[in-house]
Amino acid sequence: MDTILIVDDIPFEIKLLFIFLSHTCFEVLVAHDGIEGIKTAESAQPDLIMLDVIMREMDGFEVCQKIKNNEKTKDIPIIFMTARTELVDKITGFELGAADYITKPFEHEEVLARVNTHLK
Repeated sequence: MDTILIVDDIPFEIKLLFIFLSHTCFEVLVAHDGIEGIKTAESAQPDLIMLDVIMREMDGFEVCQKIKNNEKTKDIPIIFMTARTELVDKITGFELGAADYITKPFEHEEVLARVNTHLK
């Protein structure tokens, strides 16, 4: 069973993804901020990280950069999920090493398709 780490600081967003992904036969881990996300990624070694961009204290871009600069976590694919739709934000995400970028609100079918693509 593949493990997915959700990193988001909005409980409602976490709950929606957690319910959907866990019912789709994934083991789902949760981190409520960037610092917790980095620690969980290092200790749990998930197969994929779903990372919000807009978070308090440390945004998703900084979290991604720290994960990609860590030898233990650099190969874990990251999918950004955010309400930011500007091209510059998408490019920044890819330049930092993200595998994909999903804009909110998203469709569960799209999330599942992208998750399955990056887990193969």
